[in-house]
Amino acid sequence: MAVYGMIWPSSFLQSHINIFPIGQFCAEVNGRIVGSASSLMVSLKPDYAEHTWYDITGQGLFINHNPNADSLYGADISVHPEFRRKGIATMLYNVRKGLCVRLNLRRVIAGGRLYNYNKYAKIMSPKQYVKKAENGELKDPVISFQLKNDFKLIKVLPNYLYDKRSLNYAAFIEWSNPAYRVL
Repeated sequence: MAVYGMIWPSSFLQSHINIFPIGQFCAEVNGRIVGSASSLMVSLKPDYAEHTWYDITGQGLFINHNPNADSLYGADISVHPEFRRKGIATMLYNVRKGLCVRLNLRRVIAGGRLYNYNKYAKIMSPKQYVKKAENGELKDPVISFQLKNDFKLIKVLPNYLYDKRSLNYAAFIEWSNPAYRVL
């Protein structure tokens, strides 16, 4: 499955399934896989600690998945270009939120790449870019979509993932589980 140009090696996908099978989702249309979302459980100390995608996902293998953690981490979400704008990514996000509720986790967190930041880098900082996306002054296909799906922006993460479009920046996002109960 391609993740914004990245192809998951089958050994990585097998690792995800072996480590946390209920956190891996596929969307299928007429027998064809058209979307996927991969997740793992983590705890951050402090709650909004800076991190990179590689560190938080165990280099993409999910070897640092913690079944006693308080947060579901959205490692990736991808929809085939022919099937975008049909509600598939929203459905995958909703399934992820549902898993968070079912497991009584405190939140879903992720890093959302600043997808078009390279077009604005000469005129604004990553923080300004995120703020403008949050205020609806510019549309970013990743951040705008995440905000539409009830995530809130926490802060900008530098050096999150090597990526030319985002210049390696991501927005730390969070969805708080309204049904969470301290046990």
